[in-house]
Amino acid sequence: MTAMKTTPIPPKQSHTMKNDELRLTPQLKALYLSFVAEHYQPLADEAARQQWPCVQYLARLIEGETQRRQERQIVRRIAAARFPVIKTLDQFNWTWPKKINQAQVQNLFRLAFLKDKASVVFIGGVGLGKTHLATALGHTACLQGHHVLFTTAIEAINTLCAAQAQARLKHELKKFLAPTLLILDELGYLPIDKIGADLLFQIISGRYEKGSTVITTNQPYKNWARIFNNDATITSAVLDRLLHHAETVLMEGKSYRMKDQVPDP
Repeated sequence: MTAMKTTPIPPKQSHTMKNDELRLTPQLKALYLSFVAEHYQPLADEAARQQWPCVQYLARLIEGETQRRQERQIVRRIAAARFPVIKTLDQFNWTWPKKINQAQVQNLFRLAFLKDKASVVFIGGVGLGKTHLATALGHTACLQGHHVLFTTAIEAINTLCAAQAQARLKHELKKFLAPTLLILDELGYLPIDKIGADLLFQIISGRYEKGSTVITTNQPYKNWARIFNNDATITSAVLDRLLHHAETVLMEGKSYRMKDQVPDP
């Protein structure tokens, strides 16, 4: 068998290539081109073997760098959203709620309501998956490049109360107004005083026709006056703004978390 001959690289050319690599590595690092830095040499070897045109080699490098950056952006958006846990629509148990409009919910995951700056309200008892669906909507929005923030209603109120006491309310309020999608979880689960009602109104009013809001609540709209400290004026103003561009998802049934509990004899 005849041995394959290889053409040695002239010493001067080899020295030049080494110098190029020494200059290239810190430059790629300075430009934050991590994928290019890691793969330019292996891809160059493959390009030589496959006889790729220069443009094809460059395209492969740029494609890899772009994909890596997109993946990192998704990770950052999900972290910034502050989801308590990650949930997806595929994980949702459609057989448990006694009543839910599956087609309506699945259509929401097209995210058309974000473009319209509309809102979504999930209404139902505890343990039916309202938070699961709200979180899954937020996660889907993150994957599609949107800025999302998850918070409970009480957490938002406490944050703004503290900011108000420090004369930082306007600055802190922007954090709830800026996201493309704000998820307000567990509205109505705990009593809210007049200050809390006023602060929640500022969030909902400030986002009206400027951003989408997803709300989960265990209270039907007729009981919302109880949520807002029995203030009829604020309740009416909240519902007027919220329901002008909103879709309501009704859920009925028993708590999924209690499904394995055996009643006492």
